[in-house]
Amino acid sequence: MRRFQVTWVHGAALLIALFVAAPLYWMFAGSVKSRGEIAANPPTLWPRKPTGDNYDEAFDRYNFGTYMVNSVVVAVLATIVVLALAVFAGYALARLPVRGKAPIMVTLLMISLFPAIALAAPLYLLMREIGWLNSYQGLILVYVALNVPFAIWILRNYFLGIPKEMEEVAWMDGASPVRTVVSVILPQARPGMFTAGVFTFTACWTEFLIAVTLNSADSFRTIPVGMALFGDQYDVPYGTIFAAASVSVLPVALLVLVFRRAVVSGLTSGAVKG
Repeated sequence: MRRFQVTWVHGAALLIALFVAAPLYWMFAGSVKSRGEIAANPPTLWPRKPTGDNYDEAFDRYNFGTYMVNSVVVAVLATIVVLALAVFAGYALARLPVRGKAPIMVTLLMISLFPAIALAAPLYLLMREIGWLNSYQGLILVYVALNVPFAIWILRNYFLGIPKEMEEVAWMDGASPVRTVVSVILPQARPGMFTAGVFTFTACWTEFLIAVTLNSADSFRTIPVGMALFGDQYDVPYGTIFAAASVSVLPVALLVLVFRRAVVSGLTSGAVKG
């Protein structure tokens, strides 16, 4: 009976993996196909004559390199600021005698679930008023505001799982609260920080609505906005879109592969702590 259950679980996991991997394979395969082969009927599962023309077109004709640089700058800086704010806010909510912790946590969760489409118009008017349209700082500020509540939620729950005795020992040795957080708590909270960082980076890397609303100039467009403008009403360069999408997937995939154990640990801790 147990052997049957193990076989069934492994089979189900394999089917799910194939279901998830199939679109990715089709994207990578399409990125090295010619236009004629992409439009062929019936479609080819494997490229007959692989070509790198689609990648050349993405970077040379559609300025994809600029979009990548913009996405890296915005996502990395926003993630750093989010973590810096979330670490101390999450620690305060986990350890310090803050009044109304439960309402604060509920409010943070509600803010993290708030639809971006309801904020697009007010944010556009605000950034236009302060002169931050078509800029890095405007988009980074919005991304920090949108992602820091969820990061605080993750880190606060992770801090609750760290024994208080470690902090008490540091205090007895004369360490200040800030020194205790930096030298004692943060090394223990790295899985939670990696989890919050990966989620924040991914959210900033893939966000479209706010980016297209605030940054309309080509020199400040991020990857999702730039890719949406590939081609025109008479031509849809599917191969070029596949190539750009293949490149844009790599940073997130590498993050997940490198920090997969830390992310699982952070999510598990956040799931069992209240």
